[in-house]
Amino acid sequence: MADSVRHICGISGGKDSSALAVYMRDRVPEMEYFFCDTGAELPETYAYLDRLETALGKPIARLNPKKGFDHWFDVYRGTLPSPQMRWCTAKMKIEPLEEWIGEDAAVSYVAIRADEATRKGYVSTKPNIRTVFPFVEDDIDHDGVLRLLDEAGIGLPKYYEWRTRSGCYFCFYQRKAEWVGLAEKHPELFNRAIAIESKVRQDAGADGDASFGQYAMKGRQYTWSGGESLPDLIARREEILERHAKAMDSASKRKKNKPVWDVLGDALDDDDDSAQCSVCAL
Repeated sequence: MADSVRHICGISGGKDSSALAVYMRDRVPEMEYFFCDTGAELPETYAYLDRLETALGKPIARLNPKKGFDHWFDVYRGTLPSPQMRWCTAKMKIEPLEEWIGEDAAVSYVAIRADEATRKGYVSTKPNIRTVFPFVEDDIDHDGVLRLLDEAGIGLPKYYEWRTRSGCYFCFYQRKAEWVGLAEKHPELFNRAIAIESKVRQDAGADGDASFGQYAMKGRQYTWSGGESLPDLIARREEILERHAKAMDSASKRKKNKPVWDVLGDALDDDDDSAQCSVCAL
């Protein structure tokens, strides 16, 4: 056990954790900042981390898993990660983090806001890691987070133009409209996600094989998005965008004078209200 306590702040690439990093910059000068890099993050996320490093005046440690996605994909026998089997989070984010901390005594600062105090974030079960929630303790809400980012001259990640969550480009928590956004903004990444999914479905006998249905009933994940393959999803592109446009219109009426990205988040919740990863989405 180290003699001194380490102070650590995880950054997901999202607005809340980035605002917390700025908030703690002068309050805890010895703070260590880290980012769990799966190697499958959005280009906008990497660009945003560079901007944040400049504002913080110190590097953000990139924690990479010893084994990448392809390795764990094989270990889990070609099963896609899912809300029921989040091996991507466990193996590619939490394990590298806990290995980086080791047995050192540490205080982990987590970016749960005061207006979402019941929301869950990553809390380690290791006895040497204590978790604190500065935004909850200091009553900093959604608007407070935006002020912190604005005052620091950082703003928001570019992916907020079409997606409200950080995380891997193939994240299974993406809504339908966000998958369409990925196809439009980063077609090469969308095609990679299709290739991974296609391999799983082919290996499982998805093309009419009854065993595919049996496996699916056991909870195994064979498609990235809600039982619908990505080719089928993108074939419904116009339908998805039409539904999303209606949700955006409804959200804009409820949230007058709000920035577009805030309306986008509300619309996406209306359109497809799914959970999100407690590690990736802060």
